[in-house]
Amino acid sequence: MALRPALTLGQTGVVAVSIRPAVPAECPALSELALRSKGYWGYDQSFLEACRDELTVDPADVDRLRVTVAEEDGHILGFYALGGDPPEGEIWFFFVAPERIGTGIGRTLWRHCLATAARIGLSRIRIESDPNARGFYLARGAVAVGETPSQSIPGRSNPLLTLDVESAPVERLPG
Repeated sequence: MALRPALTLGQTGVVAVSIRPAVPAECPALSELALRSKGYWGYDQSFLEACRDELTVDPADVDRLRVTVAEEDGHILGFYALGGDPPEGEIWFFFVAPERIGTGIGRTLWRHCLATAARIGLSRIRIESDPNARGFYLARGAVAVGETPSQSIPGRSNPLLTLDVESAPVERLPG
């Protein structure tokens, strides 16, 4: 079910972006978007290939992880996956198409993710972040709590953050 469109800044001005649940058939496109988005930070091809399995969205996970997409005119601009059950959830994926980074798509997805977390009763969200995305989460109320080993790159660690959903500004959504 598509929710009311959110307005965000596009390349030609303000555009309407729809947020809706992903469908399993979109998993290959979501996986490729995740790799392209990761590549935005300047990682080389061998690094991205090492991350491919970790960044692959499995059709079996679409419902379990509440995979949600932002789209405009049928084009997927970004997505997130929010797993877990009350009281604690975890962001498994949070990616925006590289050409749309900085246009409000991430903020729109974030607001929807928080509203979903509140609606389903999560009080805390765990986030294993790419070092380059850490600032995005910190600016939205997450707190750095340590580091966690990379699932793809031996010897690399990534920031571990947590967000208290109850103290974060949440826009309530119907349903």
